[in-house]
Amino acid sequence: MSFQLRREEVLDAAGLAAMLEESPARAAQAILLAAGEGEVEAQALLGQILLDGQGIAQDQPLALRWFAIAAGRGHLMARNMLGRCHEHGWGCAADASVAAQHYRIAAESGLDWAMYNLANLLATGRGVTVDHQQALALYRRAAELGHAKSMNLLGRYLEEGQVCPADPLAAREWYRRSAEAGDFRGQFSYAAVLAAEGRVDEAVDWLEKALAAGNLNFLRVASQTLADATGLRIQAMASRYAARYAELQRG
Repeated sequence: MSFQLRREEVLDAAGLAAMLEESPARAAQAILLAAGEGEVEAQALLGQILLDGQGIAQDQPLALRWFAIAAGRGHLMARNMLGRCHEHGWGCAADASVAAQHYRIAAESGLDWAMYNLANLLATGRGVTVDHQQALALYRRAAELGHAKSMNLLGRYLEEGQVCPADPLAAREWYRRSAEAGDFRGQFSYAAVLAAEGRVDEAVDWLEKALAAGNLNFLRVASQTLADATGLRIQAMASRYAARYAELQRG
């Protein structure tokens, strides 16, 4: 079966996103066509669908090649994804130091996701020397650009007073912004603040949102944290988190 696609349909990012949702195979055809014609956005997107196996057979080494092509032409998210591939060993041997190099290039060009990913390496010493000051600065820059996950981690530094003066009010604000921007860890952090303030109904609402969006590792740790929390309504969420964790683990 072949698809007849108008050129404007191939090159329209919003149209491609909708097509990926409705007909992944048709979208993959469009992306392949545009990538072959040299459209850098399509080249980066081709890397992503090859990495995910969305509408096309999964091929991580080929995804890496397309990310490299797009990154070489200045596409910042493709550069960030090159970092992700090297960090996690997708299509290549895992090498956090190489990942850090790619993240740094994209971060210095202003990409919030690359700032976040580089900060994560700096905070944990993977592939680079531990540097919490630089990690904090990167989380702050990304948070100020609207990056929800960085907002939560900036809040964590401010709450704990790690390499900066403790500022609970500022931490609370960044947790709130992260939660409202849709980060499940930010929602959990904000719920903890609200519970400590006695605003239990609001805390439970945010815990519900985090429960719906959280991944396996988050749910496992969060269920243990909730089991040790103060207050019966908050503790009661622990079993729901544990049940959701078990459900996702079963696949």
